[in-house]
Amino acid sequence: MSGAEDPPARAAPQAGSAVAIASFGMRLPTLQDRGARYGVFFATYLYQGLVAGFSLTALANHLAAQGVSSAEVGVHFAIAGLPWTVQPILWGPLVDRASGFAMGRRRAWSVLAILGCHAALAGLLVPDARALGALGGVFLVHSTFAALLDTACDRMVMDHVPPGELGRMSACTRAGFVAGTSLGAGLFGWLLAAYGFGFSTACLLAAAILAGLPILLVREAPGDALLSPARRPSAGGGRKVPFARFLRRLALGLRRPNALRLVALCFSVDGALALFELPFSVDLVQAQGWDAAELSRLQAGLAFAGGTLGALGIGLWCDRAGPLPALRTLFAASAAAFLATACLIAGGFAGSAGPLILGFTNVLPGLLIVALVPALMQASRGRAGAATQFEVFMAVMNLGSVAGGAASGVLAPVLPLSGVALLAGLVLVGAAALVRRPDLILPRQRPGDARSL
Repeated sequence: MSGAEDPPARAAPQAGSAVAIASFGMRLPTLQDRGARYGVFFATYLYQGLVAGFSLTALANHLAAQGVSSAEVGVHFAIAGLPWTVQPILWGPLVDRASGFAMGRRRAWSVLAILGCHAALAGLLVPDARALGALGGVFLVHSTFAALLDTACDRMVMDHVPPGELGRMSACTRAGFVAGTSLGAGLFGWLLAAYGFGFSTACLLAAAILAGLPILLVREAPGDALLSPARRPSAGGGRKVPFARFLRRLALGLRRPNALRLVALCFSVDGALALFELPFSVDLVQAQGWDAAELSRLQAGLAFAGGTLGALGIGLWCDRAGPLPALRTLFAASAAAFLATACLIAGGFAGSAGPLILGFTNVLPGLLIVALVPALMQASRGRAGAATQFEVFMAVMNLGSVAGGAASGVLAPVLPLSGVALLAGLVLVGAAALVRRPDLILPRQRPGDARSL
């Protein structure tokens, strides 16, 4: 991929500067090992999913069962999502231009991030479940470190995964996130109802620490230190582009019309999906009489079914045929699902058809990200600031999700759920039409575009 500097030649860690692998008398894996790559990135996104399943599904449903309105829940969790919206500016250039770490060019940041995430989650042991301000603050700090972890992992994927495996790697990370989300929603939905907030958060912290172990144990490349705060002696004279010049090159890439259309696509799709998800869950609990723990388990099961075998199928499809054919089909199918959902809700079947609606609106849209990630990487690679540009696209998706979640509480008294589902369906119809014209969203590759920053 295009980096922010020419990578310096590898130098062996000096004695005393790191925890040397030889001292263990064994060879620990690196990201150059195919199995280790899939294992590390699966576990990392499993970790992210555990926290998301706890906070966005199990805890949200638990709060709804206690009578907290969707507007209150939406605002506080929207605040917690803010670091994801500024992720490219907050962490992108820092990680993209990183060099000289004995632990590896990107991995040093991922280790720092996972330790910060664990420290933030430890703060959940203090607040009460109904102290929404304190909960929002804890998840805000956690999201800040989790965004750094995500940024570092995205860089390592672009650095170490061959182009022909991007679809399968996208499926792997999606399966990890979905498995974590399903486990987090189902298990913690039950724990919150049966044992309360304090015990549930202690279990979350323990599970998060276990899921974060692979990123601490698998090195980025041979010769890297396992754990060390030291910097690697400069051996290749790597040249770092000035920050201002880096930002100018990034801005030039993002000002292209196809990039702007892709930004609009990412924002509108995630915003439309988030606009419907939370109000429908709250309606099932508060208006349709569903049990919050049962709802969490059903959401977890549906997400798991679509995000494991389904994600693998989409990933293989993307690697063989390219991401756009899969993306077109998924957008069209998701649009049809939301339009059918609007009809069911308008006909008064929101409660009885709840499982079908949840299947419509969770499984298919959940697969979109599997095909969308390789498409975004394809649109970013070969451009100045390629890695950070990809992070901009992902951050715009997060911004859309945050905006949709925040707007859902505001629109709830004004726009009926059938109208929200109809709006989401129309957005997805537009997305399917846009993806049918690859020239509108993907840049033309020119020989000079592949130069390194």
